[in-house]
Amino acid sequence: MEKTCIDALPLTMNSSEKQEIVCIFGTGDFGRSLGLKMLQCGYSIVFGSRNPQKNNLLPNGAEVLSYSEAAKKSDIIIIAIHREHYDFLTELTEVLNGKILVDISNNLKINQYPESNAEYLAQLVPGAHVVKAFNTISAWALQSGALDASRQVFVCGNDSKAKQRVMDIVRNLGLTPMDQGSLTAAKEIEKYPLQLFPMWRFPFYLSAVLCIFLFFYCVIRDVIYPYVYEKKDNTFRMAISIPNRVFPITALTLLALVYLPGVIAAILQLYRGTKYRRFPDWLDHWMLCRKQLGLLALGFAFLHVLYTLVIPIRYYVRWRLGNLTVTQAILKKENPFSTSSAWLSDSYVALGILGFFLFVLLGITSLPSVSNAVNWREFRFVQSKLGYLTLILCTAHTLVYGGKRFLSPSNLKWYLPAAYVLGLIIPCTVLVIKFVLIMPCVDNTLTRIRQGWERNSKH
Repeated sequence: MEKTCIDALPLTMNSSEKQEIVCIFGTGDFGRSLGLKMLQCGYSIVFGSRNPQKNNLLPNGAEVLSYSEAAKKSDIIIIAIHREHYDFLTELTEVLNGKILVDISNNLKINQYPESNAEYLAQLVPGAHVVKAFNTISAWALQSGALDASRQVFVCGNDSKAKQRVMDIVRNLGLTPMDQGSLTAAKEIEKYPLQLFPMWRFPFYLSAVLCIFLFFYCVIRDVIYPYVYEKKDNTFRMAISIPNRVFPITALTLLALVYLPGVIAAILQLYRGTKYRRFPDWLDHWMLCRKQLGLLALGFAFLHVLYTLVIPIRYYVRWRLGNLTVTQAILKKENPFSTSSAWLSDSYVALGILGFFLFVLLGITSLPSVSNAVNWREFRFVQSKLGYLTLILCTAHTLVYGGKRFLSPSNLKWYLPAAYVLGLIIPCTVLVIKFVLIMPCVDNTLTRIRQGWERNSKH
């Protein structure tokens, strides 16, 4: 029986075709949502409930019976019940023998039990064919449509025929089944809904450490130092001025850290003379987090832009400009125009604008909807070539900002250089090493290694 479900246009079965009956144990939010979706796709649904007479929220067209009576109606039973309530299934062992039980449950935390819920269900009803599925799809996703949520449904089970039938149901609901193998994979599948930004954890922690360090570093230089030596209260700088230094430095550092693991990987391959040796685990994990590091860097760059835009309306800036104007009027003096200062100022702003534009372009191309629309060469060109150009422009933006003050002894406070000097260490290191790697004598060897050549190969 071939069925296809489209969210906007629920299908009805031809009268000449026999509707496939699916039983659902449980009448909670997910059970009701899944039952409604399957009714729209042409299935006949029978709900199993402990209180068949008290279920008024079920979709029209569905039948409600007791667990034992509902189980006799179908050979596929979806268990939409929490693991804590599985015990009653032992009383239905004879009825469930030989049937396909689809476990959709999740736990409250990772590794809550020694075995997966699906494996526990298989132990309770050893005569049934247990399949794990639907646990990564929410009731909201079923109600609002597959286009508004992930279409992937991870499926695993020991019986290939039972697993195939469940996968057919998944396809008929307009979702995409992902075969994960035997039932032992259920433990891993049950972890997916409980993972909280697994690939974002390291970038978040790193960003937080950078921000905290740079903030206190700037507080020491710009707040504590003036108070100790000049008795000046600069605590107001902690609201706008200091964050507007912390955010761009963090953005530049994170952007450099996106390209640093690739440089380290290239050095390792040159040193080993082969590409057929695994990178260290820390480097593998770092390379997998590059997209997240780049997106966080873009976020900090946005904050820098917003903080910069509010500078003219700050009270301190308006007071300083007004005070300077009045002072010059009283003394009848004016500052002579400096062409070199104008060049530095305009260059600094222009480099920042161009760097931010390419930064945004990198962020846009990292979106799945955009990256899927370009081929590998185009994606690599944007993320690698334009990425390094972005790093160069942003680094130059910071260098020009320093101008004549860069590494000037008069700019040191307690022998501490300005924060932007620290922000240039990693980007400049990455760019210098990359410049060495793209030299023909080095690049040709690296290209040969990546094409399969080995330095110590006997062939």
